[in-house]
Amino acid sequence: MKMIDFGKIERKWQKRWEKEKAFAVTRNQKEKYYVLDMFPYPSGEGLHIGHAFVFTLGDIYARFKRLQGFNVLYPMGYDALGLPAENAAIKYKEHPMDYNKRTTANFMKQQKAMGWSYDWSRIVRTDDSDFYKWDQWIFLKMFERGLAYRKKSGVNWCGKCQTVLANEQVVNGRCWRHEEQEVEVKQLEQWFLKITDYADELVDGLDKLDWSERAKKLQRNWIGRSEGTEVDFDVNGNLWKVFTTRVDTLFGVTFLVISAQHPELMSLVTKEQETDVRKFLKKIKSTKQEDMDKLEKEGVFTGSYAQHPLTGEEIPIWTGNFVVADYGSGMVMAVPGHDERDYDFAKKYQLEIKKVVEADKLPFSGYGVLVNSEGFDGLKSEEAKNHITNALQMKNLGRKKKAFRLRDWLISRQRYWGTPIPIIYCDKCGIQTVREKDLPVKLPKKVEFGKGNPLLTNESWIKVKCPKCSGGARRETDTMDTFANSSWYFLRYTDSGNNKRIFDSKKANYWMPVDFYIGGPEHITMHLIYARFYTKFLRDLGLIQIDEPVRRYFTQGIVHAKDGEKMSKSRGNVIEPLKIIEKYGADTLRLFLVSVASSDKDFNWSDKGIEGSLRFLMRVMKHKWRAKKSDERVEHYVNKSIKEIAEDIEYMKYNLAVIKLRKVFDVIESGCSKKDMESFVKMLSVFCPHVGEELWSRFGKGLVSKSSWPKFDEKKINDSIEKADEALSKTVNDIAHVLKLIGKGEKVYVYVLPQEVKNYDEGFLSEKVGLPVKVFAVNDSKKYDPQGKSKKVKPGRPGIFVE
Repeated sequence: MKMIDFGKIERKWQKRWEKEKAFAVTRNQKEKYYVLDMFPYPSGEGLHIGHAFVFTLGDIYARFKRLQGFNVLYPMGYDALGLPAENAAIKYKEHPMDYNKRTTANFMKQQKAMGWSYDWSRIVRTDDSDFYKWDQWIFLKMFERGLAYRKKSGVNWCGKCQTVLANEQVVNGRCWRHEEQEVEVKQLEQWFLKITDYADELVDGLDKLDWSERAKKLQRNWIGRSEGTEVDFDVNGNLWKVFTTRVDTLFGVTFLVISAQHPELMSLVTKEQETDVRKFLKKIKSTKQEDMDKLEKEGVFTGSYAQHPLTGEEIPIWTGNFVVADYGSGMVMAVPGHDERDYDFAKKYQLEIKKVVEADKLPFSGYGVLVNSEGFDGLKSEEAKNHITNALQMKNLGRKKKAFRLRDWLISRQRYWGTPIPIIYCDKCGIQTVREKDLPVKLPKKVEFGKGNPLLTNESWIKVKCPKCSGGARRETDTMDTFANSSWYFLRYTDSGNNKRIFDSKKANYWMPVDFYIGGPEHITMHLIYARFYTKFLRDLGLIQIDEPVRRYFTQGIVHAKDGEKMSKSRGNVIEPLKIIEKYGADTLRLFLVSVASSDKDFNWSDKGIEGSLRFLMRVMKHKWRAKKSDERVEHYVNKSIKEIAEDIEYMKYNLAVIKLRKVFDVIESGCSKKDMESFVKMLSVFCPHVGEELWSRFGKGLVSKSSWPKFDEKKINDSIEKADEALSKTVNDIAHVLKLIGKGEKVYVYVLPQEVKNYDEGFLSEKVGLPVKVFAVNDSKKYDPQGKSKKVKPGRPGIFVE
């Protein structure tokens, strides 16, 4: 088979799309639709097969929505700040700014080679100061409203990154980027964003979203809203607020536990216990709850006691490795008689255990009737919660309260390649914000890379005048977590060229929210929570009218190597998209990637599979299109495909859509009307746009990418035709089975019911089985039936005789 130069065809149409700005959009009277791929980090290694897969998913959907008549925004940009770029620059001895310019240009070239239909006029790059100026502006607005603040805190520190990690970036006690690197806990002054102010709304808003239940459940669990009672315990004259969801067990408290990472821990430690406590603290490796949960529960006595708010008893205060510093006050009440963890801890350290809910055996964590609970005995647990809370409120030592597992977002990073935090420190005036007119605070180019924060090596950048007193001051040298950049980039796409404002509100309100967002499941509890927080804050500034940034979120699968292993250079099993494009063409790669499995499922690469996709496109391209009147069979398959392929694309069942596309081509290959040809090409074009354009140019006008999705005629859909085809295919298989059993044959006879004769084409059957086939109706008096096979015929089950 003579090969077709797909590369030449692809370059031809890519050039035309670019020349005509085919996918650039502005506001108009059409209904808008915003499709978004997660912007990538422009790695020096270029596009990998995961990018090829996930961006093809988005492109197919965007093309489909355009053909449906929507005004589609489908932008692209680059998540270019962050540690990977900094580390790569150090490795290749090239400044991150120069490194990124080179890699981004290369990345964009590779993306265009795949035929993705982005509006390139809206491109954003997070390392462009025209972009990160607005990161800084948002920070200032949060600072003005008390949502950005600085405090000393126990933080996760990666020795290899030489920076702080957010809890979401710690996996099994190790750095998310360096899987071999254990995280340690340090007490540092850090900048935080008060995401917890929006915690209630972040939970409640999930009900409105068209996300999978799994995704919504992950966010709910991560935010972790609990309703209970805040109880005041007197410790040396100071009141410590302790949150509990089981205030009904208050009389069973025999000790309190303060987090080992609590910044005020040492204020509770007596001289006698200081050595033991410091020794214990060296064992703590992470501030993350999941990591704490996996540890054996350990602790040490601080030497201090608290006073029980209702009994006045002295209760010892311990520190433990299982309490989160920012959950409630960072101190919890321990009720070993009614909590398994507390029970084990009490047994281990020989602490008192009390029964305050009737039970046959301790620990008992369920609800029941209270005992040994002064004045509240005999009450059921739920009733007792209200009565005990009321008693605390009367003494001004307690109140109803909500608590969240979600903690304020630590955004400080001790690295160079990030958005500078717009803060100035003056010995006289204290913490001062950079004036808006002085934004952006640009990253200095002259820094030294090595150990620690490179910004500390540029004294001339650090030294600055105080904006209040004009005296000597110094800049903040921490930069922002790069999740700050990605928390609002989708809004910048709506007005990316605006130099005066973060974006025009009218434009943002037209395009937002994102209607369809594709990304990995790992972003549900990081990026998407932060993006929802930023959106709500910008709404509260009056810049946008929406509550949520993303209406529908789809999690894609992962492409594995042939053997099912994760792709890696060390294993030598990496599939390079550009090499595949050079050999097979971009459309072949696109078609294969969405043919193998459902879009949300993982799958393995297959050389045989991509060869199959190539053969199909070769057939399509070499086909001599012959227009003629479509018969009923052709009309059925074309109209049903138009209807069902649209449904499959809408629900991301691309693999099923491709099966139907192949089937309809098999049917129209023998000839069909011009209208049905066009319908097929339009459907094919969303998957294989270059081939689609080339075919369209033979009989259509303009670009198929800017045409319209074909309309189906329900009256022409006749499922009995398909059932007949299925019966015919089954008969071919049955004949092949008979031939295999007898080992030989010269002629085949098929017997069917009279009303089914029209469904069994002798020519088709003869071609498929490779022998002459004669079809008889069972009531045909002239039929040849030496073994009486026609007597056993049933509807859809013909008789077969071979001689």
